[in-house]
Amino acid sequence: MRLALLAAFGGILTAVTLPLVLELFLVTTAFLSRRRRQHRACAIAPHIAVIVPAHNEESLIEACVISLLESAAGTARVLVVAHNCKDRTADVAVRAGAELLIYNDEAARGKGHALRHGFNYAIKDGAEAVLVVDADSTVSRNLIPEVLRSLSEGAAAVQCRYEMQQSVNNARSRLSSLAFRAFTYIRPAGREQLGLSAGISGNGFALTASLLKKVPYEAFSVVEDLEYHIHMVMAGERVRFIENAVVSSHCPPSSTGETVQQSRWQGGRMWVARKWILPLLGQVALGRVRMLEPMLDLACLPLAYGVAALLAECLIPLPWVRMYAVASLGVVVVHVLTAAWAGPDFLGTLRMLATAPVYILWKMRLVPGILKASSQRAKWVRTDREGAVTEPAMSTPSLPQ
Repeated sequence: MRLALLAAFGGILTAVTLPLVLELFLVTTAFLSRRRRQHRACAIAPHIAVIVPAHNEESLIEACVISLLESAAGTARVLVVAHNCKDRTADVAVRAGAELLIYNDEAARGKGHALRHGFNYAIKDGAEAVLVVDADSTVSRNLIPEVLRSLSEGAAAVQCRYEMQQSVNNARSRLSSLAFRAFTYIRPAGREQLGLSAGISGNGFALTASLLKKVPYEAFSVVEDLEYHIHMVMAGERVRFIENAVVSSHCPPSSTGETVQQSRWQGGRMWVARKWILPLLGQVALGRVRMLEPMLDLACLPLAYGVAALLAECLIPLPWVRMYAVASLGVVVVHVLTAAWAGPDFLGTLRMLATAPVYILWKMRLVPGILKASSQRAKWVRTDREGAVTEPAMSTPSLPQ
């Protein structure tokens, strides 16, 4: 009886961790074997508008606009959508050199509404493509030229490399940055090598007007980027990845801000997973094999929780369970080391990984907030930043089932 219970428990842990292990094995192997992309002869670059959704970002919007104008060098419009702002975001954006679109609608709260409003305005005004950059970000000088080149080569959607820099030099912030790099660089670069859709990270992505006509932007959840990407892959579209152009932002400087951000991201992914895993499975059953990887991605446990589950399996005194757990932890280690190697200060990162158990325990404390954020009626909560106006949470409207 005891062995049967242990075997059942081991089987459950194996089932919940297997999607993560398979996903990490596929994308990490592909990343390590990737080759430099061969560029085709370019057609005329499209007219592009950079859409910067901004909600109370007066302390950060100037640096964002300046970096975009330097990257554009006259080849793109920079349009700041001042969305339900209560501060001086609009004035600062105009002074920095951006065009301004004021969008006040208390019933339309959350980034997705600001994006749709900006997309519609820009395309009606002649833009053939739109690039999204968050107001708390800066971009590398080559970002807009690289986006224009990829679009002119025929890509309908692209995602640039997205890096999250630690705001303070502590172990948890550095581990969060490492996990973020693994998620927004190693995984999409691996998918690009495999010929799959790289995914949308919510910042530094571009879409053509023709794509938006085919797949209208109707994504308003707390993870609108993930939601819209599912709409795209279901429609047969693919996102290309640009790894040599970078958009950067900072981890929240406060523990509270980081907790809110992590809970919102993970809870939102859980909500999208509940809604879309079965439809994606149905597409796989119909022969659309490319839907398997997006389905695996949605079914993945967050990395910290997957590691905790695998460590628990190592304690189960059954050979097959322990063999699977050890092999799977090996896959995770290679994935994490690859992300560390792809970032700055590899040796310092290795030393910092000694604090990973503390980081995992911190992530465990987020479970109640993640479950709350996974509700369909979950609220969009603005991440607190220094110098910014804070206000109550914003309700995200219910989406059709």
